[in-house]
Amino acid sequence: MAALLRAVPRLPGPAVWRRPVCGLWCRGQQDPGRWVGSRRPVPEEKAASVETENFQMVYRFDAIRAFGYLSRLKVAQTALTVLALPPGCYWYSQGFVTLGSLYLAGGVAGFALAMLCWMSYFFRRLVGILYVNEAGTVLRVAHLTFWGRRQDTDWPVADVVPMTETSDRAQELFVRIRQYSGKQTFYVTLRYGRIVDRERFTQVFGVLDSHK
Repeated sequence: MAALLRAVPRLPGPAVWRRPVCGLWCRGQQDPGRWVGSRRPVPEEKAASVETENFQMVYRFDAIRAFGYLSRLKVAQTALTVLALPPGCYWYSQGFVTLGSLYLAGGVAGFALAMLCWMSYFFRRLVGILYVNEAGTVLRVAHLTFWGRRQDTDWPVADVVPMTETSDRAQELFVRIRQYSGKQTFYVTLRYGRIVDRERFTQVFGVLDSHK
């Protein structure tokens, strides 16, 4: 995974990844609706109050877009592999392929499904951008969906476990972001990501201790 992170080139600067609060992965001033992910519906009053707030970016991982493309590619590859099984069974019944070849195709399809489940589990928890509202009470986590699209999840800052209270170290490849309620866990890479606003980041996660 570290080799893959190093191989991904850094994308253009903040103009590409900085998004208005109402948008998703945006390119400049293009219509943010092009990148709409599967956001869970929220009550109108709550949505209005949250979306009208001004959120400040505190962390960004530029390679998240490449991981989104990789996630979509893996879904497509797995679908093609699984869809090839019915024709393979038919060709076996007609004597065009051997039983060994059919077993091999089934094994490849099973392995592809297993890898898809593992990659999806990880990619859906990999953080692309972190935002904090001006009041410092809401942490917005931008991450990927199963389909490689962007999704925003809002956490109360009071429910976020500071990194100073965990056993994770800043120099590790991935650091966990957890809730006291234990509902969700996300991963950030401080080694390859970038803390944009260290003051706000510290207010949420505490002072990072690389020697812990």
